[in-house]
Amino acid sequence: MTCLFQPGRKAFWGLRAVSLLACCLVSAEQAWASSRPNIVLIMVDDFGYECVGADGGTSYRTPHLDELAASGMRFEHCHVQPLCTPTRAQLMTGLYNVRNYTHFGHLDKQQTTFAQLLKNAGYATCIAGKWQLGRDMSLPGHFGFESYCLWQLTRRPPRYANPGLEIDGREIDFSHGEYGPDIVHAYALDYIARHRDQPFFLYYPMILTHAPFQPTPKSPDWDARAIGEKVNDHEQHFADMVTYADGLIGNVAAALDKHGIRDNTLLIVLGDNGTKLGVRSKMGEKTVVGGKGKTTLAGTHVPLIVNWPSVVPAGRVSNDLIDSTDFLPTICEAAGVVIPGELHLDGRSFLPQLRGEQGEPRPWIYCWYSRNGGPTADAEFAMNQRYKLYRDGRLYDVQNDPNERAPLSSDDQGRDAASAQELLASALQQFRDARPAAIAAQGGPPEGSGRAKKRDD
Repeated sequence: MTCLFQPGRKAFWGLRAVSLLACCLVSAEQAWASSRPNIVLIMVDDFGYECVGADGGTSYRTPHLDELAASGMRFEHCHVQPLCTPTRAQLMTGLYNVRNYTHFGHLDKQQTTFAQLLKNAGYATCIAGKWQLGRDMSLPGHFGFESYCLWQLTRRPPRYANPGLEIDGREIDFSHGEYGPDIVHAYALDYIARHRDQPFFLYYPMILTHAPFQPTPKSPDWDARAIGEKVNDHEQHFADMVTYADGLIGNVAAALDKHGIRDNTLLIVLGDNGTKLGVRSKMGEKTVVGGKGKTTLAGTHVPLIVNWPSVVPAGRVSNDLIDSTDFLPTICEAAGVVIPGELHLDGRSFLPQLRGEQGEPRPWIYCWYSRNGGPTADAEFAMNQRYKLYRDGRLYDVQNDPNERAPLSSDDQGRDAASAQELLASALQQFRDARPAAIAAQGGPPEGSGRAKKRDD
């Protein structure tokens, strides 16, 4: 066998072939990496469907979200859990709470998240915003995030004026007029700038627009010397917070444009649950009262806007059902990440719909909801775009009775209602024995004991 390193023509061409092969392999790897989209998933805190102008909201200014909807796609029937930690658990794992939710403010360490899957596939991963999934500095890394700037990771300091944050292993308290959402936002933008040349996943669960409703730096009564989270439920401040959050989201899109990567970035924006209980918002002549913590539409119905210029057709509106388990399989499919079969996800990818295809829309969504976990749910139901069936047999026409004031009796049910009841009963049956005993046994402490909090953060 001739050694390639022997002098002479054969050795030269042998080396040349090896060099060309290596170049081809490197080029192929670079092409594959560049073809994978960046993924930015933004979740706004306590942000119901009625808050966005593009969805028909008329109380708040959301020009940047409206533009993203006009140049991308919005969904009219996206539903999440009625409260933040339950939604975060579903979003990050692709599983319904019945399978893995233990208690408020906690994510079971045995779970697999979208960040772990993307990191293992070569993505850079970052989380910036609100954590509330366990008080341990090691948890973001454990769940797949290489970088983080978070509020409520190891403690619960103020989040707005002069906040306390945890940034890449350090607890940092700010006291010179800083605004928490701005610090988190600057970290996110810097992350985008530093990783613009490689596929990255940025999960941005925003601190805004959660109560207490306080002035933003653009409010007339902003006070840079404010300390703590004095309760201030002035709804004008909520309006200021909505518009401020909208501006931050617009800055993310602008940064993607600035770095020349917007066409190849899947940008998703949704809410984590309904607007704070009691907040009154307008949709034209219609008044919507915030229903956070309730299983009515006002508690679960949130905006969903997707923008990806090279893939998502502009100006599309989808009537398909989407729930918070669907995001993990969607972004993994977009990234070309194979999901291990043993995860047995509940979510269903809606990537085909983003491409303008019909896809396989889900016929129903399911909800097992319990704030503090335990063996049984506080509420359990299945629903489609019009009807909702609870485990206890109550059937509502939520299209015409969104506040669920009067369940349908057998005399009220026409053919459509009877057909929906049969479909939804079949869906509920699939989850009758789905709660693992080991998960149920981890149900959290009662309200007010130990670290349990009475506030719905």
